[in-house]
Amino acid sequence: MTHWFNIAGPCQPDIHYMLPAAARLPEVAALVAERSYFVLHAPRQSGKTTAMLALAQALTAAETYTAVLLTMEVGAAFNDDPGAAERAILDDWHDAATWQLPVALYPPPWPDAEPGARIGSALRAWAAASARPLVVFLDEIDALQDAALISVLRQIRSGHSRRPTAFPWSLALIGLRDVRDYKVAAGGSDRLNTASPFNIKTRSLTLDTFDQADVAALYGQHTADTGQIFAPETIAHAFALTQGQPWLVNALAKVAVEKLAPDRTQVITPALIDQAKEVLIVRQDTHLDSLAERLREPRVRAIIEPMLSGQSLGDIPPDDLRFVQDLGLVRLDPTDGLVVANPIYHEVLPRILASTAIASLPKISPNWLTPEGRIAAPLLLDAFLAFWRQHGEPLLGTSPYAEIAPHLVLMAFLHRVANGGGTIDREYAIGRDRMDLCLRHGADVFGMEVKVWRDRRPDPITDGLPQLESYLARLDLTTGWLIIFDQRSGQPPIAERTRTEGAVTASGRIITVIRA
Repeated sequence: MTHWFNIAGPCQPDIHYMLPAAARLPEVAALVAERSYFVLHAPRQSGKTTAMLALAQALTAAETYTAVLLTMEVGAAFNDDPGAAERAILDDWHDAATWQLPVALYPPPWPDAEPGARIGSALRAWAAASARPLVVFLDEIDALQDAALISVLRQIRSGHSRRPTAFPWSLALIGLRDVRDYKVAAGGSDRLNTASPFNIKTRSLTLDTFDQADVAALYGQHTADTGQIFAPETIAHAFALTQGQPWLVNALAKVAVEKLAPDRTQVITPALIDQAKEVLIVRQDTHLDSLAERLREPRVRAIIEPMLSGQSLGDIPPDDLRFVQDLGLVRLDPTDGLVVANPIYHEVLPRILASTAIASLPKISPNWLTPEGRIAAPLLLDAFLAFWRQHGEPLLGTSPYAEIAPHLVLMAFLHRVANGGGTIDREYAIGRDRMDLCLRHGADVFGMEVKVWRDRRPDPITDGLPQLESYLARLDLTTGWLIIFDQRSGQPPIAERTRTEGAVTASGRIITVIRA
């Protein structure tokens, strides 16, 4: 085995499986030829840096341009001091250029300049000194904020009219989001307080996720390298779980071939990919862990919270909707509207949000288990009711999303029940007005529906019973729980209002209604 699936940093062609950069960004060559300044935005760890570094190397190797990928990230520590940010950026640029380029194409010494003019002066001097047209790809541009970001954008805009002899022939800004969404403060509501900070862009491009053929091509490289086969249905399953998100595609395969099936004669099956998914979720790798930080941003919460609770979005600014799409957390489905970007994120998001409640749970004895290790439904119900009456009130305060705090505490309890020997499936989406949960533990399967009773709304049981009946029919179950969290104002404490009642659906399914 001479190559590996990469899940950390840009791919290196000599050791990593990767797709050709030109195939992922077919429009860039023409934009460069036209002396365009443009934006490339895509979610984190989707291959932006890998693709643009490979393109820069190809442009330079063709002996047409001096092309280089440079990062702005080192300036992020000095967002309130543009001069210091510029010094850090230019030091890093020098190191990056001398690593990427042949000696004859090294940049000249950076000229002395006043703070707020150093980036423009450096680009001007380099363009003038270069024996070839200078092409610069500026990665991690939105790591900069506040004064540092505004200063850099204005210097580039000012130099644009001097290209190609006194400023780069072509230049790209690369980041998580389009330039229209650059913000002064991360997580705040203020936008850039300046008119058209980058109105010189020709195009805004995005890097598409992999399609199923791309997944097949990437996994096929492993087969060619080692002889280990990914079954055709495995490729389809991996694509369905990831929707082509590049990091997830690589991570599933890496776990499958290196951890679960290191024997190269073993065929990679859909079951192995499912096991790999569970490993990733439990291991909470950097990519998945970074979602937690994003979920706490107000602009993200305003969209994810109603999705989880099944409510409508309400009056969300279009910029905020695009922002969350640009982050790769959600996507617009042609038939279902706004949905979580892929099934793995669909499972991970509520797990992340319930993590504090899970960590805060008191010790709970698994008295719902029979001597044979099966779950006794009446005992599980009694255990939940006792848990909720005693601990529900304080645990609600552990949730970062107040509107769905009861859902998250319930999921924390169910995770304790599953306890490594079972799984929890979740179904939720905008406008469904509910969350459906399925607890699987060995041969035992429990279907539940969660609804919230809010002020000025009728009792949710009317809609909840037929909705739960439909869910139980899909699970082939004859019994289930309808859990109604009463969040109307003026209600007595949880310990006093929590009770159960029985109900029967139109088709005769037996329902336990839990009013909590």
